[in-house]
Formats: sequence, C-alpha cells, structure tokens
Amino acid sequence: MSFVLHVDGERWRAGHDRFVAEHPGVVPVVKGNGYGFGRDLLCAEAGRLGVPMIAVGAYAEVPEALAAFGGDVLVMEPYRAPIHADLPDLGSRRVVHTITDRADLESLRGLARDARVLVEGLTSMNRYGAPISDVAQLAGDADAVGVTLHLPLGTGHVEEITRFIAAVPNERTWFLSHVSAAELATLSGRFPEHELRPRIGTALWYADKGSYEVRAHVLDVRPVAKGTRVGYRQRTVPAGHLVVVSGGTSHGVAMESPSSAATARSRAIAVTEGVLEAAHRVRSPFTVSGTMPRFAEPPHMQCSLLSLPVGVTPPRVGDEVPVRMRLTTTTADAVVVS
Repeated sequence: MSFVLHVDGERWRAGHDRFVAEHPGVVPVVKGNGYGFGRDLLCAEAGRLGVPMIAVGAYAEVPEALAAFGGDVLVMEPYRAPIHADLPDLGSRRVVHTITDRADLESLRGLARDARVLVEGLTSMNRYGAPISDVAQLAGDADAVGVTLHLPLGTGHVEEITRFIAAVPNERTWFLSHVSAAELATLSGRFPEHELRPRIGTALWYADKGSYEVRAHVLDVRPVAKGTRVGYRQRTVPAGHLVVVSGGTSHGVAMESPSSAATARSRAIAVTEGVLEAAHRVRSPFTVSGTMPRFAEPPHMQCSLLSLPVGVTPPRVGDEVPVRMRLTTTTADAVVVS
C-alpha cells in the first residue's frame, strides 16, 4: 500500500522562484513535517533558491538543518537555559538564536560567547517575547543582529510594527512573521533605511497549489448490501460498494489540526460536521469516482474503509485516488518529485 505526495518538480520550483523574486529578503521557514514535503527537501530547495538564511521552529531541528543547508539557521523557538543549555551546536556561528530576556542571554553567552542572537518583542499575539519597553536595552546589551516580531494571522499589523521600530531606533534589521506584501511595502516606505526580512513558510512552499497532490492506492473493492456490518466497530453501511484505500491515522488522515470558527457560516459547518460525526457519517478526504465518499468507520492506522453509494462507478484495485488534506498534518509514505 502507498500514500504518496506527488510533486511536479518543475512547476513547484517555478512557483518558488516567482515568490522569492516578489519577496526580497525572504527567510524561508523549514519546520515541523516540512509542510508535508519533508525538511530535507525544503532545505535543498532553499539552497537552490540561493537564500542566505532559513528559519526552523525548534532546536531539535537545528542539526538536520545545518547538515542540509549551507547558510544561516534562525531558531524561532526562544533559547531557554533550563531546556537548551546542554544542546549541541549552540556555539555554531551559523545558528541565530532568539532571546526574550536577560537571564537566558547571559546563560547562552556563558556557553557560547560569540553566539548570534535576535531579540523577540512581545506582540499582540501574546506568545512569548520581551515587552516593547525592554527590547531596545536588551538588543543593545546583546549586540543583536536584529529584532524579530511574530504577529497574529491576518493583516492590520503596520501600526504595531511601527510602534516597535520607533521604540528601538538603533536596530535596522527586522524579522517579521505573518506580514502581507502590502504591509511590507507600506513599512518599507515609512522606514526606507531599515531591512525588513519576512519569515514565510506556508505561502512560499504552497505558492503553486496545483503543482502537488496526495494520492492513495485502492486496496480492495466489494459490493455490499444495505445493513452489512464492516470494520473493527461492526457498523452497518448502506448499499453500494465498500472501498478500502491506503492512508490512515499514521498518515494524518482525519487528524486535521483544529481551526477556529470565526464566521457564522464556519460555525454552522462545524455544528453540521459534529452532527454527522455523531451519526457516523463523516465525509472522507478521498475523491473516488468523482465523489468524496463517507468513512465506513474511523480510519485505521494505515488504511481507510469508505462507503461508496449506489450509482457511483466503483474504482479498480490498484487505482490511485486523490486525497485533499492539510499538508502540515500529513505524513506521506513517500514524496515523489518528478
């Protein structure tokens, strides 16, 4: 069985080329599951793009990034003395650390005197960072290579960033997450002497959404009568066909990360999906014969049972079917770049 992410390499890379050309100074983010493509592949692609720096999410990702990418590696997770003081690579001049307070700065410099650091400001996201009133002093004491700000999703960040820049007049390099191209243009106009470095992952790696697709193999197909019991939980299914496909919880099928219901429509959808789940009628992410059939029961670890209704032409064993999934929660058996 196989659950494979297929990538049209030429088209995928062309999308990255266009994106980087339109976003000068971009710092590609390579973290987690590598946005579904794998971190090694994204490190190689960042090298091909010729960018001088990438950003990783955590210190656990640093050794791999240093081996796979020849430039600088920015760690977005803040350095914390009780957690990270015994890690390797702290002293590498290619690693750029994120600092939010003086105690951690002193710890890091005690271990690696020449460690390069950014100071992160505490934005309205309220995750972690130094208060705006402390950023200038901390950045000066650290001889920081710049200041970093992680903003909430969406837009409307220009004035908040402006307040930080005004509060830290001596810092000329700013690393910014979740800032739109229009906001960057506005900020560049206000602060032409500053270097603005957008940290971008999702929009870069998914620049051309038509250049990749997850596909699963059909493992078995059989006709079933209404009321036939199937699977571990012996649920009954309607008349039609039972289709077994590769892809289960180990691949991230039906393991989507939660999303906020911000509008009346999205809340209504969430309620409807909850009702359907309670009735064991959850729609699957697989497209089989032009339809997205419902799960016959929750996915297994490496395969899923689907209930194909009467009137829909069943697939054949060995066919590949597309799977619509969020790649940040997807673990494919293989990534095939053509």
